[in-house]
Amino acid sequence: MNFDLDDTQQEIRSLASDVFGRLAVVSRLEQVDATPDRFDRELWAELARTGLLGVAVPESHDGLGLGLVELSLVCEQLGRAVAPIPYVATTCAGLALGAHGDDAQRREWLPRIAAGDAVIAIAPAAAVVDVRTDGGRLSGEVVGVPWAHVADRVLVPVDGRLWLLDPAADGVTAARGETTAREVALDLLLDGAVAEPVGAEVSADWLSLRWLTTWAAVQAGVTDAALRLTADYTSGREQFGKPLSTFQGVALKAADAYVDARVIAAAALQAAWALDSGIDAVPAVLAAAWWAAEGGQHCVHITQHLHGGMGADVTYPVHRYFLWGTQIELLVGGGSSLLASLGDALADRPDAGDALVLAVRCERSRAREGARRSGSS
Repeated sequence: MNFDLDDTQQEIRSLASDVFGRLAVVSRLEQVDATPDRFDRELWAELARTGLLGVAVPESHDGLGLGLVELSLVCEQLGRAVAPIPYVATTCAGLALGAHGDDAQRREWLPRIAAGDAVIAIAPAAAVVDVRTDGGRLSGEVVGVPWAHVADRVLVPVDGRLWLLDPAADGVTAARGETTAREVALDLLLDGAVAEPVGAEVSADWLSLRWLTTWAAVQAGVTDAALRLTADYTSGREQFGKPLSTFQGVALKAADAYVDARVIAAAALQAAWALDSGIDAVPAVLAAAWWAAEGGQHCVHITQHLHGGMGADVTYPVHRYFLWGTQIELLVGGGSSLLASLGDALADRPDAGDALVLAVRCERSRAREGARRSGSS
């Protein structure tokens, strides 16, 4: 398939690159880390001002009315910047409310999301522990929900349906924790907490496909930025009078990471395009999520390893990419689980595997050729 971007998509990517490039610099990331909420509200406000918070919100609700491809392009820039904001959760929640919410929910939340006035966290399916519903009330436990501490609402998937929960409501007890990526997260103990249903019993599966795709796009940015940082480091650091990048062991490891990063980026865009096109996107989404989990972990491990002792220094930027890459694997569900789900999906679609394997093989071939040419130059 053709991944050429149209003029609007290029402008969205350029705008996102500019906003994150100006505000998500290392010195500001360190300042935000030192705050209790670890939430870059200045960056959040700028994303709202430039329309990037409402990129996929319908124009009728003050958004730009664009699709998942455009949202994924912003998510990729988020990954490059490793910026501490609840962008993926809030924008994906906006997608779910726009597609499955009732008129009142859309009127209440979508303009606020676009304006930066609302934060909605999402509980990953794996975080929902034996939650039960009874007449619009939730009981059970939801473990480790990132950004719930600053959220106006939390979307909780239960038995295939989404529920909009106020984390400060009666019947909700919250305990503060921290994720692998050093974000603040809450464990929520629910005891008859009132929640609003969002859509029918397919809404959770619908959201899951967009959740996996946007995180794959973030991982594309994480791995690409980590790889570029590693290329600069190994080219400038010398041993035995030669740059580290000229040693075969370093070059081969870097080439492996390059292949991972390129395939993640291509798979994420393919999944977003498939969802926007309205075709059966399940195999493409699961393939993208698997690459984000397995390839992403592989890539950030390599890039940290190639930094040697600097890779263990938490004051050096590469550690942020390592932590984010690891956290994304957890958020999308882990490589083994995703591979099993992909196998089931392909077994149900006898003709889907041919095109899927061909696309991945072609991308890997192009990536290896690019790495070969870079090495020869």
